[in-house]
Amino acid sequence: MIISEKAYPRAGLVGNPSDGFFGKTISFTFSNFHAELTLWESPEIELVPSLRDHSHFPNIRGLVEDVELLGYYGGIRLLKAAIKRFHDYCRESGIDLHDQNFTMRYDSTIPHLVGLAGSSAIITACFRALMKFYDVAIERPQLANLILSAEKDELGISAGLQDRVIQSYQGLVYMDFDRDLMDKQGYGRYEELDPAILPSLFIAYRTDLSEGSEVPHNDLTQRFLRGEKEVLDAISFWADLTDKVRAGMENGNGAKIADYLNENFDRRASLYTISEGNMMMVATAREVGASAKFTGSGGAIVGTYDGEEMFEDLTRRLEPAGVKVIKPVVAEAVGE
Repeated sequence: MIISEKAYPRAGLVGNPSDGFFGKTISFTFSNFHAELTLWESPEIELVPSLRDHSHFPNIRGLVEDVELLGYYGGIRLLKAAIKRFHDYCRESGIDLHDQNFTMRYDSTIPHLVGLAGSSAIITACFRALMKFYDVAIERPQLANLILSAEKDELGISAGLQDRVIQSYQGLVYMDFDRDLMDKQGYGRYEELDPAILPSLFIAYRTDLSEGSEVPHNDLTQRFLRGEKEVLDAISFWADLTDKVRAGMENGNGAKIADYLNENFDRRASLYTISEGNMMMVATAREVGASAKFTGSGGAIVGTYDGEEMFEDLTRRLEPAGVKVIKPVVAEAVGE
């Protein structure tokens, strides 16, 4: 038996980074890239390294360039964390697992460390494969919590629920992380939306800005915990924008949505310094008339555009600077 499961990158359309602070967001997954996990029965447990886990380099500069692009850690640690957290969940839930072993291999085409949730996509695909191999059903809200736990509790990665929720559900999802609701049931209010209400969207990304989400998020977290008014006001502002964007999409008011996305980014930029390369992407998109904001923590932007001429102008302006521009194809939602 060979099991193959995929998970997709996500773009935070609006509201991020309030998801880590009891706010609201709307996100979508898109199938232009994917993380794939292949699993088959074998005599022992074996995790097969991917290209991101290689340890052979043509010279010392090749090693340095690899570290600068991909960091010091590959994907094997993600698989180990996911497998451990899956095992612990089953034990805590009184679920008996059969004794068959497996070999697991992963691959990912998701651009690395540019705010498209590539790491959590690998973990999500891993959980799905394990669920199928062991015939264990986990509801989507709980699955999102487990994926987040694998990253935060097992690996110490600073992260919020948004990425894990949208990758568990796929499609287009509105998320309300109300504190009282989270305390009561352990997860927020997640509502699936029809992707047909989305305006024309582009995503632009570059790989020379790789920066893990823990860099800006850690500072914001500490400021939130200290109760800084500027941060608390921003979280409320982002949550309010999320509701406005949802209403705008459902009412077909695409022009106003563009303004809201710009406001989302501008408020974020007022809280901490944005790198020159990231600012260039946003500024260039706006110069041609598009809206733009981060998809996640930086390195990639998402925004609206008006017509093919504007999209072509975006591509013509950004790609010579090493920025790839795509039209995202929303990935099909996953049922219960």
